[in-house]
Amino acid sequence: MNNEYTARSLRWFEEVWNQRRTETIDEFLTEDSIAETDNGVLRGPDEFKQQVHAPMLDAFPDLHVDVEGTVTEDDSVVIRWIATGTHQGDGLGIKATGRPVQFRGVTWHRFKNDKLIGGGDYWSQDSLRRQLQDTRQ
Repeated sequence: MNNEYTARSLRWFEEVWNQRRTETIDEFLTEDSIAETDNGVLRGPDEFKQQVHAPMLDAFPDLHVDVEGTVTEDDSVVIRWIATGTHQGDGLGIKATGRPVQFRGVTWHRFKNDKLIGGGDYWSQDSLRRQLQDTRQ
């Protein structure tokens, strides 16, 4: 089962982030799925799409996430990743700067019956904001 969960996590990153397939979000998450974020707990696919997915892709329409490694144990997968993109939209509440960014993070996925029932993303939003600051001020 561990290899199946690893494959599902890799599919999540490829389809949800790199291919922009929102139908994969609906396929993986249930209404009771929980995502831990810096802004609190989100529940279900709609909250994830509205509060995480859409704002990130609005801010970084060319966002690309590369998985650097995974660790799988029982029903959990931890994914180490690096994201790159160009800040072309205001989706994060910061006026578009046109600047390229690169940031790293870790995501934890927990599965039950082939559904992604819990998890969280852990990365430095402050690091991203620093890359977007206008240093000419």
